[in-house]
Amino acid sequence: MASGGFIKKLRIIFLVFVLIIVAGDYWFTKLRTTDWDMPLHMVVYPINGDNSERVAEYIEQLTEAVYKPVEEYFIEEAAEYELPLKDPVVIKLGPVVDELPPRPPADRQVLKVMWWSLKMRYWAFSVDAYKGPAADVRMFVVYYDPNEHEQLKHSLGLEKGLIAVVNAYADVKRENKNNIVLAHEFLHTVGATDKYDLASGAPLFPVGYVEPDRDPLYPQEFAEIMAGVTPISEGEWIMPEKLSGTLIGLDTANEINWIPKQ
Repeated sequence: MASGGFIKKLRIIFLVFVLIIVAGDYWFTKLRTTDWDMPLHMVVYPINGDNSERVAEYIEQLTEAVYKPVEEYFIEEAAEYELPLKDPVVIKLGPVVDELPPRPPADRQVLKVMWWSLKMRYWAFSVDAYKGPAADVRMFVVYYDPNEHEQLKHSLGLEKGLIAVVNAYADVKRENKNNIVLAHEFLHTVGATDKYDLASGAPLFPVGYVEPDRDPLYPQEFAEIMAGVTPISEGEWIMPEKLSGTLIGLDTANEINWIPKQ
């Protein structure tokens, strides 16, 4: 019994030690990636979510040109906020990853989420076979056959670890909407928060509106990127067709350090 108690204490001490290291690494990384004095390098790692031939064929024809609209979007948005950095994000296409990332816990208990976060970071490190410059942000895009999936699970972006998992459709016609999700999750990794109600999907007022002072308020012309939808009337909203239908609002710009902290 005594030895069992001692081993338990050692496990707790080890976990605390790991958490201290992770916390230190998080704060150092956060400072480095939100001072915006150099471009952030995002590497996209495609994953065949269905393990199907159709998705494999789609992934095989992918090029970095698919993600160019995301780079251009951040260039344009950074210019609007007079960010000195011309190219905030540079995107490279990494190698295909042959395994799915760890699933987040369904019940979202704090300890389970912490443990999953550690597993996720280890997994991302273990499957990273990219040979170019080290990625600042690892973007794992899990592609699915649109004929087999009417709706995909929520994507996620982790500020701790600068890792994102995007669930996307393996369909050329849906690449514009895939890029909206990719940009949204990238912004999570650098500190942006969701601007919509998690239960209903409704954009939160005023932070989920690009023009909360617009008169009349509806319809809004653009979607706030972290809300992901354009409010067109009270209780009604639509998803934009492409990134050009979204903007980075003031609250999001504040969170990612594009403007002085409010």
